[in-house]
Amino acid sequence: MNNRYGTLASWVYNLDKPVGRSFGDIEYYRERLSNCAGPVLEPAVGNGRLFVPMLEAGLDIRGFDPSEEMLGYCRRACAERSLDDGRVSGGTFEGFVYQQRFAAIVVPLGSFQLITDMAVAKAVLRRFFDHLAPGGRLMIDLDAIGGFLGEGGRVRSWTTEGGDLLTLTDTRVSTDFIAQTTVTHLRYELWQDTKLVDTELELFSLRWWGVEEFAMVLREAGFVDVVASGDYRYGQAPAKGCETTSFEARRPE
Repeated sequence: MNNRYGTLASWVYNLDKPVGRSFGDIEYYRERLSNCAGPVLEPAVGNGRLFVPMLEAGLDIRGFDPSEEMLGYCRRACAERSLDDGRVSGGTFEGFVYQQRFAAIVVPLGSFQLITDMAVAKAVLRRFFDHLAPGGRLMIDLDAIGGFLGEGGRVRSWTTEGGDLLTLTDTRVSTDFIAQTTVTHLRYELWQDTKLVDTELELFSLRWWGVEEFAMVLREAGFVDVVASGDYRYGQAPAKGCETTSFEARRPE
């Protein structure tokens, strides 16, 4: 199964991107949501890297994720801080349902690019639209296209609290320039005393978007007032060299 985030993958993610680690997005969204008058939803909430700081800032935020392993980290992080760990639940982009409507939906750090099929992506944007209150805002971060074009082959490692070694090797399997997708083998390995004791292999698929392309798809889904910002500087158009484009759009009143 592609993009599953199993036990080792979730462990590595939590070590590499712990709760509170910011890429500029935590400060950015804390400011953008500072006057938010209603509940906020974070799809693909993961380990709570952004979710927990937003909850600590006093936002009425909910979240969902398809990976129970990732949700386990998020719930523990909430419990350790005496925060409500019942605000997150299992769910997928394609199937999530809430009875309430949200003042904002936030999808940080390129998580939307896990949706590789154009038709599915459009349907998810429409689902976001339907879950926003009139006047509600959708905020989505996308990674720059340049990050998709390398060959991979990196080996990274982390030392666990118990002194074991976790490694991640990524190998690009395919790049489809027509479908605008990449598939990468991610091999996770757990080593104890120089011996391999566990391993996971995941097929990690992503889709890249052009800036104008994504703006048009947002408008097609019914959104207005679409703003694309480069590297978390609201209103400053993305330029060559920007690593992240943050889109903000509104459901009409």
